[in-house]
Amino acid sequence: MECGREAGGKNAEQLGVCPSALPNQHDGVNKGAHGGRICWAVSGTLCEGTVQGTYAKKLMACLDCRFLKNVTEEEGRFFVLKPESSKHKIDK
Repeated sequence: MECGREAGGKNAEQLGVCPSALPNQHDGVNKGAHGGRICWAVSGTLCEGTVQGTYAKKLMACLDCRFLKNVTEEEGRFFVLKPESSKHKIDK
């Protein structure tokens, strides 16, 4: 989302580092680092100025998100909405 909430980002000091930008079990999902390309499955992300809840609570709102739609389009048939495990690693 280019919100600047990654470690060292322009908004990290004021708003904190986003949980999707921290190392977690979603690293590599949808070819992203940490949970950056599956933020809808990461609890506690900040969207539109509001801290979001769990995957189950925020999913319906996230389905309208332009970022989720963009990732869906880019990943095509390999898109992961909800990872089952950390088996999705980035190909290097």
